[in-house]
Amino acid sequence: MKPGLEIGQTAEVEISVTTEMRAAFAGEMVHELYATSALVHHMEWVARKLILPYLESHEAGMGCHVEVSHLMLTLPGMKVRLKATVSDLRDSKIVCDVEAFNFRGRIARGTITQAIVEKAWLEKKMKEMAVVRNISQEAEPSAR
Repeated sequence: MKPGLEIGQTAEVEISVTTEMRAAFAGEMVHELYATSALVHHMEWVARKLILPYLESHEAGMGCHVEVSHLMLTLPGMKVRLKATVSDLRDSKIVCDVEAFNFRGRIARGTITQAIVEKAWLEKKMKEMAVVRNISQEAEPSAR
């Protein structure tokens, strides 16, 4: 990583909750509220904003740990502001404390940990997984 990333640095993202961000599974609507899965996606995004300026061209950032408490309801149409703060830098990992707010107050808190890896290593691992996947799919009996 390039030098300069320090504990205490922050990044923010503001989103408007859309109907596509509602809680649904297998096409079935659970409720008309901001889904925890969409919230986690946005929390990862704001944490990623912190590392992007510091990644070398041969590096990639990968989420490797998420811990989230979804505290309050948010309806489609409402705005959500997310803030990430670097709380720990260790080895090749960046830990960010993340909070999310709507107009009523804090709706979520948690931590997002990202690992900084070599792109070449990641590409190699992805190719290995593709080979293993193909072999295991060929070995499975047909479901006819």
